[in-house]
Amino acid sequence: MSRIGLRPIPLPQGVTVQFEGQHITVHGPLGTLERELVPDMQVTQEGDTLVVRRPSDSKRHKAFHGLTRSLVANMVIGVSEGYRKDLEIHGVGYKAQMIGDAIEIQVGYSHPVRMEPPAGIKFTLEGAQRVGVQGIDKELVGEVAARIRAIRKPEPYLGKGIRYAGEQIRRKAGKAGKVG
Repeated sequence: MSRIGLRPIPLPQGVTVQFEGQHITVHGPLGTLERELVPDMQVTQEGDTLVVRRPSDSKRHKAFHGLTRSLVANMVIGVSEGYRKDLEIHGVGYKAQMIGDAIEIQVGYSHPVRMEPPAGIKFTLEGAQRVGVQGIDKELVGEVAARIRAIRKPEPYLGKGIRYAGEQIRRKAGKAGKVG
């Protein structure tokens, strides 16, 4: 039994949902998100909550039950509160700066790396070592944050690179000296 799929999704004030077959559109104060759902799942609005139902107890339907509920809940949270991922830049001379809407990152390459935000994403900068990625689509925020981190992943010996805020890097010992 999907415990996640059985939980109803509360609709915050100002969020409306429209269904057209398996196409769902969620409108909120921060924007609008659309998604095509799995054909077998049924999403209905009951008062100020959304309920996801599955047609049978087959393994496939059980798997999609929790997934569908999570996707719809992420859409509702996205249009009402939004999502944010923070990244930290560690290393001597490593820094970031805003150029218009884009972000330019210097992380030890011979050139700065410039990244334009895709539609629906906004970059913020707190100091020269902290980059924020904001948006209403949870998947897109996570994907853009992962692309920024991939510019220079944190290395295990000195810990230099770009990491998520609060991420712990497993450090390795350096080269052992010759004894004797």
